[in-house]
Amino acid sequence: MCPIGEPGSPNNFLFKPHFSKYFQGFNWESWRRQWYLELASKAADLSKCGVTAIWLPPPTESVAPQGYMPSDLYNLNSAYGSVEELKHCIEEMHSQDLLALGDVVLNHRCAQKQSPNGVWNIFGGKLAWGPEAIVCDDPNFQGRGNPSSGDVFHAAPNVDHSQEFVRRDIKNWLNWLRNDIGFDGWRLDFVRGFSGTYVKEYIKASNPAFAIGEYWDSLTYEHGSLCYNQDSHRQRIVNWINASGGTSSAFDVTTKGILHSALHNQYWRLIDPQGKPTGVMGWWPSRAVTFLENHDTGSTQGHWPFPRDKLTQGYAYILTHPGTPTIFYDHFYDFGIRDVITELIEARRRTGVHCRSSVKIYHANNEGYVAQIGDKLVMKLGHFDWNPSKENNLDGSWQKFVDKGSDYQLWLRQ
Repeated sequence: MCPIGEPGSPNNFLFKPHFSKYFQGFNWESWRRQWYLELASKAADLSKCGVTAIWLPPPTESVAPQGYMPSDLYNLNSAYGSVEELKHCIEEMHSQDLLALGDVVLNHRCAQKQSPNGVWNIFGGKLAWGPEAIVCDDPNFQGRGNPSSGDVFHAAPNVDHSQEFVRRDIKNWLNWLRNDIGFDGWRLDFVRGFSGTYVKEYIKASNPAFAIGEYWDSLTYEHGSLCYNQDSHRQRIVNWINASGGTSSAFDVTTKGILHSALHNQYWRLIDPQGKPTGVMGWWPSRAVTFLENHDTGSTQGHWPFPRDKLTQGYAYILTHPGTPTIFYDHFYDFGIRDVITELIEARRRTGVHCRSSVKIYHANNEGYVAQIGDKLVMKLGHFDWNPSKENNLDGSWQKFVDKGSDYQLWLRQ
């Protein structure tokens, strides 16, 4: 199977931020501070550095303070701050021409009351659902709905999206978040749990500027080593995007996983047999949201941390390539590589690299990687001796823009 591909992809009108650079504006511990006020104070700085959209933490009341165990969806007083502080934060983003993405958890919802037999499956608040809103194959909560259309998340009742009243309530809620609270788009949590066809319906109803699905599962390994061919992994992500009718992008987990190994002198992993990048980026770049780290993989959770000594190389790769790159809060403000990231964003801006830019890979071997992205940028990773004058197929005049030695080098066409 292969992806739909770029030509004629449906609903391209939804993907307005053609030159977007996203920023995850929180980590796993951000709830411990007055986060909305703190993040609002950084809006001008982020805009100045070239960021175009901010991914905010889950806004709803939640059993767990991080926000991923929502209960009353209409209660936006959370551990991150009050609803008034949230609105202020979004207003500050908008005043700096930044989009605000809401982290919405649609797969599961925590009940607020027990049934007569002691099972937590009675929901409270404005959306007072009962067991009929829970899938019947969720083993812990005695749901009376239809079977799940995805993988069951076992820590909370899984919502049955096949129910018309559930979909109606979710669409109304998303539109309330858009029109009354001010969110511009969505980061969709744990989309493995329900079919992308429902996502298509929710996106068409709420008309976000952008949507990103978190479809995270394991890459293929053999004897503890990453396999070269990860087509089955990126195909699963592409299948989900296809199910959404192309209305949502997805995090390019494939590229993240490959970079973990590739940047340790295995740069040959960065080209597939067709000469394209090996992640979702190589098949459907406008729907690939590239990243190195998030609140789950890094921060204090550290479920799958990116090699810390390879962070600058990793950002050099995703910020110069197609797809929509995402910058993690910790890296920008806490890890001392802010200037490196800002310089790479500037290179992307100057050369007009965007989510659909072409990639021509010249070298990908043990020693390094060389590619031309679009018409105006050439980049090299690794320690081998190379410059544009050594490549017969590279015409034009190229000027070195960044030289980080064996980490990476960038040339811009004059």
